[in-house]
Amino acid sequence: MVNGEPVIRDGKDVSRFVVDIRDDGGNALTFRSFVLGTLFAGLGAALCQIYLFKPVQMTVSTVFLLLLIYSVGTAWATFLPRREWVEGTRFQALGSVLHFFNPGPFSLKEHVVASLVASTAAGGSSAVMNFAVQRLYYDTHVEATTAVLATFSTACFGYGLVGLLRPLTVYPSEMVYWVNLPTVSVFQALHYNNSDNFKRVKLFWAAFTGMFIYEIIPSYIFPLLNGFSVFCLASQRASQSTRDVFTNLFGGAEGNEGLGLLSLSFDWQYIGSTFMSYPLIQQANSWIGLFFCYIILMSIYYTDSWDSKSFPMISTSIFSSNGSIYHQSAVFGTNFQLNQTALEEVGLPALTGSNAWSNLAANLAIGGLIAHVILFWGGYAKDSFKLAYNRTQPDPHYQAMKKYKEAPMWWYIVLLVLAFVAGLIVVLKGQTTLPWWSYIIALILGAFITPFSTLLYARLGNGIATNQLMKMVAGAVNPGRPVANLYFSMWSHDVVSTSILLAGDLKMGQYLKIPPRVMFLTQVWGTILGAIVNYVVMISIVQAQREVLLSPTGTNIWSGQWTQSLNSAAVTWSLAKELYGTNGPYFIIPMSLLIGMGPTFIQWLIWKRWPTIGPIKVDSIVLPVIYTYSAWLSVGVNSTVTSSIIVGLVSQLWLRKRHPGWYKKYNYILGGALDGGAQVMIFVLSFAVFGASGVERPFPHWAGNPAKGNVDYCNGNGALDE
Repeated sequence: MVNGEPVIRDGKDVSRFVVDIRDDGGNALTFRSFVLGTLFAGLGAALCQIYLFKPVQMTVSTVFLLLLIYSVGTAWATFLPRREWVEGTRFQALGSVLHFFNPGPFSLKEHVVASLVASTAAGGSSAVMNFAVQRLYYDTHVEATTAVLATFSTACFGYGLVGLLRPLTVYPSEMVYWVNLPTVSVFQALHYNNSDNFKRVKLFWAAFTGMFIYEIIPSYIFPLLNGFSVFCLASQRASQSTRDVFTNLFGGAEGNEGLGLLSLSFDWQYIGSTFMSYPLIQQANSWIGLFFCYIILMSIYYTDSWDSKSFPMISTSIFSSNGSIYHQSAVFGTNFQLNQTALEEVGLPALTGSNAWSNLAANLAIGGLIAHVILFWGGYAKDSFKLAYNRTQPDPHYQAMKKYKEAPMWWYIVLLVLAFVAGLIVVLKGQTTLPWWSYIIALILGAFITPFSTLLYARLGNGIATNQLMKMVAGAVNPGRPVANLYFSMWSHDVVSTSILLAGDLKMGQYLKIPPRVMFLTQVWGTILGAIVNYVVMISIVQAQREVLLSPTGTNIWSGQWTQSLNSAAVTWSLAKELYGTNGPYFIIPMSLLIGMGPTFIQWLIWKRWPTIGPIKVDSIVLPVIYTYSAWLSVGVNSTVTSSIIVGLVSQLWLRKRHPGWYKKYNYILGGALDGGAQVMIFVLSFAVFGASGVERPFPHWAGNPAKGNVDYCNGNGALDE
């Protein structure tokens, strides 16, 4: 306790002190909640899709969406006619109709349902990015019906798995989903503590408006603010070789420019509020990984590992041995299958050193994740299923939900069947080149990995990207078929990522006492809405920014790094035997899946003998997180790292521990407001001046927006020659 307020340490503390067990009853699914959820789902999904084509992928703030919905919902309840307006008058017969449209005060449960529809849609679908890859690299325009069916299939298969895994991934206290905790706290603050509401809402709108106005400065007028580096500014008259090294190490304001060491960013759209909610243990592990990342990526490049100096230091594109962009269409032709003769003429594709390390680190993390969950959390998982089976899970929020009818298991099984059939239709009728049996293997693989990834995400707030494993298996079962590999990875990996998001929403429903059957309908509807809007926005951006998205570096506004990464993996893993076999240049990458398990096993042995070494709990070191962050800077804009760490330290170390009362009341609302203001301005700028709709209007050049070179003045690597 500090100043009479508890300092939160773990999931049990969250259930006892952070989340109120109160349940005021009332209807959750109303006409008002349905309409508001549907309307704001469109905004959330559009924002999400725009950020998928940015040099830094940011999530749409759920706190921002819920506060926007709160304001509109409150206005709806206040100004639209209500039943009591006509009681005792000649229009009394209209009372039931008015009550249908406006059932009175905007309740917590209505608010939650509307927000979850919107946030589910805003969760994004990497499946839609596969269709972008086909448009950009294979000149294939997938029909909208096929796209929506495929997206529905991956999302709802993931949701079906979530339903079956609820006893393990939702019910227990330790399953917190820390990223969602700000949302839960804000919901309850707005509806339960009415005396403080005015201050909270006032803070939200003040911060939102301030950031909305401010964001136009770093993102459009003064982009130097996104990567202010003393080292870059001081190196203007240095030798060319020095400027090249400085750009690689300190540059980072442009896409794929450099590692951004010690750069300061003042652009909130890329900093975000994520580090205002991650638990300190997760952040500490990530900082260790980032420390190694700087050393490893610089070492790989300057020792010329994997012929790194022949290519850009950072890029997710694939290259020919002479450094040019790989001519993949000549190798795979119009039927998207390998032409061995053409391969012999063109040669094998090559990865940049940073991209190769990113793939290797991803496999280390996957191996470490599987070992960590089994060794450190295996007993816990077994106990959770026993408690759920006996309905004796001690979590107070789980016990409070027992009065509501559960969504029966057969609902989730039916959803799994529907999702499977929808995907099968796409495989058989769409332009996927994926055999039906390979589609089934993809789903089985995704179902196997889902509980491992969800457990880590629920306990620490940050997951491990498992798509590298999916791509490896795809290459093994679909050799010479890059498009088939795209779809294999989609059905296997998207199942995992969607499961994590939807499991977090189910936990939110448990915290806020939303009936499970309403949650089921809410998430399915949000998923379908998101798929449609994601597809429409993707088409608009790909058509308008095609050349930039195909560029290996992109700009500080638009980047095709995600689509490039998907395509690079699909192409290289379709040549798995040549590139990743025992005689291939990247043999170590698949082997690192097994290598990653070893250190975790040794850590477990140490933990069994010495649970604590000095002030450090041995099991608080999460190697999969460290592996992940050791490759965190291998793509995109990297000038935001220092600022993100500062935000995390101020929020989690100073505010949370020294001022827990203020932290509990205002930390999450402030973060959501800043995210919302920045993201809405970016949405406006994307279509008004950044060219998302086709017409670009760049700001006039000046010292803070230089005409030539990189915006942070790290002008090595020929930046001034462009």
